[in-house]
Amino acid sequence: MADLPPTFEGFEWDRGNRAKCQQHGVSIEEIETALTSGAMLILPDTRHSDEEDRLIATGSGISGRHVFVVFTLRRRGGRTLLRPVSARYMHRKEIAVYDQARAKAENR
Repeated sequence: MADLPPTFEGFEWDRGNRAKCQQHGVSIEEIETALTSGAMLILPDTRHSDEEDRLIATGSGISGRHVFVVFTLRRRGGRTLLRPVSARYMHRKEIAVYDQARAKAENR
């Protein structure tokens, strides 16, 4: 498990990433809740984007459903903002892997 950077000061939303994130039926509120819930797993996304560092977060949204979010951190006006790039609900097998990783981290 990992926490978001302590300098994370808000979200960056615009027409582009809002539409991309919501195309799989995940609401903005669901995404923001999953990213701020604290019980999430964050990993680097090394397979995508040569232009900026991307991260993958898995966690639970406001509905309790497991959410998979790809995001990046950007500096805007002296603030660090989290910009969601894509989001979807997790599949059953992904949830099982997430639950195992979470249990392992809690037992440390």
